[in-house]
Formats: sequence, C-alpha cells, structure tokens
Amino acid sequence: MSSVPGQEKNTEERLEEAERLHFQKIVNSFKVYKDHSFSVINRKENYIKNLPNEHQKLLTKNGYTDMLKELRTCVEANNQIVAHILRDVENVFENSKHKNKGEKDKRTIPTGNDLERVQSCLKQLVRDWSEDGALEREQSYSKIIYKLCELYKEEERSQIKVLVPGAGLGRLAFDIAKSGFECQGNEFSLFMLFTSNFVLNKCKTENTFKIYPFIHNFCNNVSDSDQLKSVTFPDVNPNSLPEDSKFSMAAGDFLDIYNDLDYLNSQDCVTTCFFMDCAHNILDFIQTIYKVLKPGGYWINLGPLLYHFSDMPGESSIEPSYDCVKNIIVDFGFEFLEEEKNIVTNYDQNPASMLQYQYKSVYFCCKKK
Repeated sequence: MSSVPGQEKNTEERLEEAERLHFQKIVNSFKVYKDHSFSVINRKENYIKNLPNEHQKLLTKNGYTDMLKELRTCVEANNQIVAHILRDVENVFENSKHKNKGEKDKRTIPTGNDLERVQSCLKQLVRDWSEDGALEREQSYSKIIYKLCELYKEEERSQIKVLVPGAGLGRLAFDIAKSGFECQGNEFSLFMLFTSNFVLNKCKTENTFKIYPFIHNFCNNVSDSDQLKSVTFPDVNPNSLPEDSKFSMAAGDFLDIYNDLDYLNSQDCVTTCFFMDCAHNILDFIQTIYKVLKPGGYWINLGPLLYHFSDMPGESSIEPSYDCVKNIIVDFGFEFLEEEKNIVTNYDQNPASMLQYQYKSVYFCCKKK
C-alpha cells in the first residue's frame, strides 16, 4: 500500500508538535512550583481559621502557624533554584531548540503527577549531589564503581566505554568518569535532564546552593526542624573532572537511541542502578543491553523491581519475578559472574522521618558470552 503524498511529513510534524508540547508542559511544571506550593499552605491556613478559637490558640502557642509561615520562606528559596534550572532551558539540547510557544495551551497544563516530579527533583539533588546523600550513594553506587575498578586496570580505563541508562541527575555517570572511564549517561525524563543540566553545566563550585527538600512532606515529622531542614549542594565541583575526561549525557529513550545500529557491540560495560523496573517490558531492556555490549562485555546491575508502570491507568506492563528475570538474562546469552541479594538500599529518604522505605535490592555482574 503506497503512502499518501505528504503523509510522512504530516507524521513528522505531529511528532515535533507532541515533543514541543511535552517540553513546554515540563517547563510549566517548574514555573508553577511556587504558586502550587503556596496554594497547599493556603489551604492549611484557611482550615485553621475555621477551627475553634481554643484550637487556633494552641496551634499558635506551639509553633504550628509559625512553621507554616517558615514554609513560605523555604518555598521562595527553592523557587530560586527552580529559576536557575529553567534559565536558558530552551537551549539544553544541542540538536534541538525549544521556544516558549504554547505556554498557555491547555495541553501544556501540568498534572498533579508533574508537580510531584518537580518536588522529586529537589530531593534527587540531595541523593546525588549533597553530603546528606552520601549514605544512599554508598548503598547504591559504590558497589557498581568498585566492581568496575576491579574489572579494569587504571591505565586502560580511558579506553573503556561505560553506558549508564537511567542516569537521573548524572552522579553515578560522573563518578564513573571521575574514576577514569569513558562514560555516557542516558536519561529520558525532561525533569531530570533540566535539573542535571543545571548541576553539571552551571554549578562551578562546591556547596554554593541551598534547598529545602523535605518541606512538602507533611506527615511523619518528629519535629518542625525535620521538615524545614536545609541541604547544600553540590558536594563536589561538577567541573572537577580532568580536561581529558570523556563524559557525556544523552537525552532520549534508551530503547530508541541504543537500538540504532551505530551502538551495536559498542560498549565495554553497561551499569544499571534502579533502572530495570522502569520498562513496560523488561525483556526489551535486557535485549538492548545485550546488543550494545561488545562480546565479553560486562553488565553490572543494582536495584529492586518496583515496576513503575504496574497498575498505572492506560499503561501496559509485565512484572516477572527476579528469578524469572535472571533465567531470561541467561537465555539471552549472559553468564552470571556475581550475585548478591537483600542489599538494603534507600531512595530519596529523609532519615529523620518516622516512616522509612527500604528496598532489599539485587546486585549482579554478568558477562556477554
């Protein structure tokens, strides 16, 4: 069946339009951070006004109303970071320019989930780029980096290509490059890409900026100070890599980018950390990792199987157990060299909170036969 003249062009134009609208929607999500945060505080303050006078006096006496006022100051401080993140954001991608068209388009209005992801980026700054996140990085990143350094001698690392899918704000990829490897991080989320661009390309010195990452967590606080805690970042200078370092970030869907023939048998090692459960079909991820690795290349993984699309409305997903996934990895042509289960790992946790989530993650190192 022949294609209708202009059909391919129209399809390309629709894709470009969808990309532009998505880009603007993420920009808008950051832009409304302050107003949205203030609206949450306003609702609480208005509710207090309708309480019995005796209750209002007790809340005032014991600092609750003052704490809400302090939250506004913290929101203002966070919004300054948001402004830094958005500065020149239309030029964040070398091969694409986005202008602020369609800012008022109804299709670019942020959802509640979008607004939560802006808040999540602030907490991710703690995990990846602050001293307060050192423990979580020790739990998750250190084991991967240690194994890499064990596999390759220091003098050969500059020639070893390491790929980090789902790189988030880029700290794992940065630390791998700092260890002497040629490293490329890959990230799909524009929330993460905007934020990582700010850290990696705009932060020039250590601990220059301050954020209040836990102000949106109103539950399970032992004291007001736990919710109002400030954190400085970055704990290292992102520009401290040696001049001859080979470190880059690739924006886009892992499956779209790395199934290209240019990447076939191109990587010496793939490291995945809290990434494999981000797939609709985890077999797609395994297959693509196998394709990009050189024969004899290594895959190092650490993380749980949360399966982000499980039970999500409008999304399809499969959720095989780890034992099932392990057998599939072997069937694809990998040999397991190391494996460790029940590794306690936290993710974006306020250590002072009454509620703590912990994963019992799985670590393994495989070799492509």
